[in-house]
Parts: sequence; structure tokens; C-alpha cells
Amino acid sequence: GIQAIKGVEVGDGFRTAQRPGSLAHDETLRADGSVHRVSNRAGGIEGGMSTGDLLRVRAAMKPIATVPRSLHTVDVATGEPARAHHQRSDVCAVPAAGVVAEAMVALVLAEAALEKFGGDSVAELVRNRDSYLAAIPQALRTSPELADPAALVALDEVRGDLS
Repeated sequence: GIQAIKGVEVGDGFRTAQRPGSLAHDETLRADGSVHRVSNRAGGIEGGMSTGDLLRVRAAMKPIATVPRSLHTVDVATGEPARAHHQRSDVCAVPAAGVVAEAMVALVLAEAALEKFGGDSVAELVRNRDSYLAAIPQALRTSPELADPAALVALDEVRGDLS
């Protein structure tokens, strides 16, 4: 987990729960010899597997702990009502949380890649991944970019978009 993060959604997340199934799911079409989704409401993940679309993850962060107005509390030594002391602090921790969240997503994706493709080195992992992709029939490829494993972005260049 990440400190101060109180909610996470993948794709349309909580909005999807309010929609009927006909408006919640991504339709899949076949065109130009490839499989394409009309939308990406699932955020690139369906049934715990990548759809090949952009991974979309959003996080909800609680406000920083200190506020300019002192809040009601209880003195733990006496049990009496008290007011919390105001201390100067960061005004906004969102930029730092974004960096931490992006790193956490990268770690989770790396762990999934290691679990799926294994290997004792990055070169072996890449070879195993390329072999796996080559075994997928052309008609089932998600996008033309995935048709050629050599066209995939190098593992060390993969970045997530947390917007």
C-alpha cells in the first residue's frame, strides 16, 4: 500500500459500478486483421489480464494531516477535550504521491512479468516474452504494434500514465 491513498480505481472504476452492463463493458471488434476495443473502460485490465490497451489507474489521496485550523481532539494523558496544535507542513503532497504511485505500479507490473515469463536475467525474460507473443495467432493480436515482438517497447523504457 501507499501512505495516504484511500482508494484506487482501474479504468472507469467506481463509475462502472453505476452503469448497466451494456454501457460498462468494452466492445471488441475485429478490423484490419487485429482485435480492437471500441473503448477502454476496463483500464487495460479484464479478468486480471492485460487487454493490450493503455493501463489506466487512478488513486484518491486524503488531505495532509495538518490543517491551518486546529481540530478537536482528546489529550491522551488526561482524557480531557483539547485542540490539536497547528504545525506548518507541506501544502500539497500529491506530486510526491504520484511519483510513489507510478513506482508502485511499475513494481507490480514487473512482478507480474517475472511470474509469467520467469528467467534468470532480463535477456532471458525478454526471450521468453518474445516466444510467448510469437505463439499468439495473428488474428488474436490486440493491436498491430503487438504483431511484431521486436516492435515492443523495451522493458526498461515502460512508463505508466497515472492521470
